[in-house]
Amino acid sequence: MHKRILQVFFIVLFCLNYAQTYEIQYLSSSNGKVSPEQTPTLVWVNEKENFILNNKIRAQKSDYPFEITKIEKPSNTIVSYGFLKQGEIISTSDTESVGKQTFELTNETKKILGYNCKKAVTKINSNTIEVWYTNDLKINGGPSSLGQKLGLVLEIERNKNSAITANSIKKVKKTNIEDILKGSINTTDVLGYRDLLWKSRFTTLKVFENETINFSDESKSDENIKRFANGTIILKKVKFPKISEGENIFVELKQQSNGDAYDRTGTVFFIPQDKSQSFFDGLEKGAKTLPVYDNGNGKQYNGVIATENYNPAVEMMRFFTAFGIEKFNHIQLKGKNWQNISPFRQDVTELKPELSEKEIWVGTFIGNYDKGGHKVSLEITIHKSDQGVNKNNRVIPLFNTVNIMEMAGQEYATMFNNDKGLFVEFTLKKDLKRAQLRYITTGHGGWENGDEFVPKANSIYLDGQMKFSFVPWRTDCGSYRLYNPASGNFPDGLSSSDLSRSNWCPGTITNPEFISLGDLKAGKHTIQVKIPQGAPEGTSFSAWNVSGVLIGIE
Repeated sequence: MHKRILQVFFIVLFCLNYAQTYEIQYLSSSNGKVSPEQTPTLVWVNEKENFILNNKIRAQKSDYPFEITKIEKPSNTIVSYGFLKQGEIISTSDTESVGKQTFELTNETKKILGYNCKKAVTKINSNTIEVWYTNDLKINGGPSSLGQKLGLVLEIERNKNSAITANSIKKVKKTNIEDILKGSINTTDVLGYRDLLWKSRFTTLKVFENETINFSDESKSDENIKRFANGTIILKKVKFPKISEGENIFVELKQQSNGDAYDRTGTVFFIPQDKSQSFFDGLEKGAKTLPVYDNGNGKQYNGVIATENYNPAVEMMRFFTAFGIEKFNHIQLKGKNWQNISPFRQDVTELKPELSEKEIWVGTFIGNYDKGGHKVSLEITIHKSDQGVNKNNRVIPLFNTVNIMEMAGQEYATMFNNDKGLFVEFTLKKDLKRAQLRYITTGHGGWENGDEFVPKANSIYLDGQMKFSFVPWRTDCGSYRLYNPASGNFPDGLSSSDLSRSNWCPGTITNPEFISLGDLKAGKHTIQVKIPQGAPEGTSFSAWNVSGVLIGIE
């Protein structure tokens, strides 16, 4: 009888221990300093399963997206739950990660919250990770999936400078995990889960998807996309949400050849429409209807500078197509494995004041005379950030000499062949603090003595005084050889795509220069750009594509 009672006692005791759940809270630190404003990591641990979340999630007050991780025992299966937005939960399972973890067990010990801890060391992506764990509680768990088989992890330190450490342990009778994990959950594979969770962290504005930019009489507009200049310009109206000061904006374009084998000038731009005339009017009615800039050389340059009633197109990103990427990958050279796509991605956060809460035309131009042309995809992404680097609240378009309507007769930017160069007058209604000129420049003239291959100084004058002068030049073009299958090869062993150029390379973007202009008073001002443009040789000539917007704080 006593033996039977003893058996029942041990069964009850075992069940009680099995059902016991511990709640551990962890705080993160950097170089020994603990931020007082952080939300602690919360871990519920028992013999059956572990849950990793935080206090905001427990209170159901967390911002989307967020994650909860469950570790199922004894299989150590990692089940991840991604909460993308209200009512949308995804999940995936990973049965291999914990089993693949390897540690160097050491003899080092220390106490954390009174518990005896041992140290294990591992390497992850070249980071040294020290895991401190205890076996005193006869239970496994921790603030991440790392070290789940060692014991109860109470501290994880990375590279001796950042750590997450337990600051409290207590027994609890129940959790509210059932209240949090309620509703429909869609299961996906691990990569699909990661992709959906990643994309939910920012806003994506899809502009173009695998669209053709070519030169053909058959290129016509439809209800979604407008096409101009025989298909070399594509345009779509995009509605931007409110973009706060703590958010970053990126433009990403992917390009492939669809028949054109050459390196071509490309630009992603938007059209301000806050004045009585805009660049869009020129697209619809012809370049000759836009305001004329005359520098005295006998040519007329339409739509390139701001006037009282007109703003030029604002350049978001200047890019250059590679020599025949993808379409001409059949050209074989030993040891050359060609890339399949040219990815162009650029931070354009400084243009935020002209984008936030506006519905505007966004376009892409690639200069070419090929019926196959190019294929492009374009998207704009908006990311939350606490960096707050770009605090300007004013963007003023000044000039853009990229002849976007080249295939519809717009003049090449050859206005730098005399001392006047490019000259713009503008009026500030209010003082502008910390003014900068966002300036993009590339030189063109593709023969030996052309400005594409001859370094030339660009000099910027504000109100008649030189503010900045530099020689825009790229010497890294050879780094992009594998993007240029159709690039010509020369007797000296170089490829055309290897050659240094005036601030551009085939298959790359050209970064803006941010030229400090100081604090500007309200009233009239002038900006002048001077470049010693080379003289023509026969039918060959040089030109400079420059664009500039004024940014600052009113």
